[in-house]
Amino acid sequence: MTSAYSDLGLELMVTGENAGQWGDKTNANLNLIEQITGGYLEVSIAGGIQTTPLDVDDGGLTGKAQNRIIKLTGAITGNQTVTLPVLMENFYIIQNATTGAYTVELKAVSGSGATVTWATTDKGWKILYADGVATNTGVYDTGFSTTTGDVTLTGTQTLTNKTLTAPKIGTSILDTNGNELFLLTATASAVNEITLANAAASNAPAISATGNDTNIDLNLTPKGIGRTTFNGQGKIQSVAEKVTTEATAATGTVNYDVLTQAVWNFTTNASANWTLNIRGDGSNTLNSIMDTGESITVAHIVSQGGTAYYNSAVQIDGSAVTPEWQGGAAPDAGNASSLDTYTYTIIKTASATFTVLAAQTQYA
Repeated sequence: MTSAYSDLGLELMVTGENAGQWGDKTNANLNLIEQITGGYLEVSIAGGIQTTPLDVDDGGLTGKAQNRIIKLTGAITGNQTVTLPVLMENFYIIQNATTGAYTVELKAVSGSGATVTWATTDKGWKILYADGVATNTGVYDTGFSTTTGDVTLTGTQTLTNKTLTAPKIGTSILDTNGNELFLLTATASAVNEITLANAAASNAPAISATGNDTNIDLNLTPKGIGRTTFNGQGKIQSVAEKVTTEATAATGTVNYDVLTQAVWNFTTNASANWTLNIRGDGSNTLNSIMDTGESITVAHIVSQGGTAYYNSAVQIDGSAVTPEWQGGAAPDAGNASSLDTYTYTIIKTASATFTVLAAQTQYA
């Protein structure tokens, strides 16, 4: 009985055959096994529409299909077909390294089993499995490829329909143009965080402060003199306004900085009538931080002694304005031994143009 050969070309010797040659033939088989498990081969498929077989060399080392890693090369000018022998079960690592915008199909040499195709722009690696089924050998893409979903440590990739469980992200998230979309700052031993929640129809998405603490503030901080803007109708619950209390006596020109507080409380008795200059702060005008059609309301609390004084003039950004006073007349005196509270609602009607609604109220 003569030797037979496996589907991958290994010589299967029988008892009593090849006397004195078993050593050489065994070595040849071992070399072939080594090539099958880790061999690398470049195969040119250059040219127009054609079929290129990856064959098996029984007992030899020249068969193209007897290599684990195969690189398809060459300039192709038409769609290509590459075939594998039937009845051969194996897996391959194959790269389409050709040039030219044409497809490359890998299939069994005969039958109607499954096939794998590189698209016209797909020049990546694929790990493929040939099932060796007798009637219709199929070739399958295992899904591990450089172009159909693998995530690499370098390069730019688009992830689609991937679930990232608790990913660690660096300092920023970029948009599709590569520009910063979110900047992230890590806090050591953080226990509180922001939770973003989407919503079903007729419900509103939510940005929430969550974490280990029972009560957690949510800080929205504009940059510089920028403001936090709510588009559409706003619903605000339990807003606390900033109050600045100073042991200061009202006299001369007093600069009210609306970027510092909403209520200014002077606890030392007024010593003379005073002019109130309302501005953004020492570096920013009120005009620069307000848009036309916006308003702001501030309050000024002044302590009065036995001799009372009053706010005799109002300015905005250093320019005099004439308020519309509650009751139709400007005050001409303060209220002795009381707290006089002045409120000013300032409406910007045009650039550097304001309507001021003012009121003086006695508390005693």
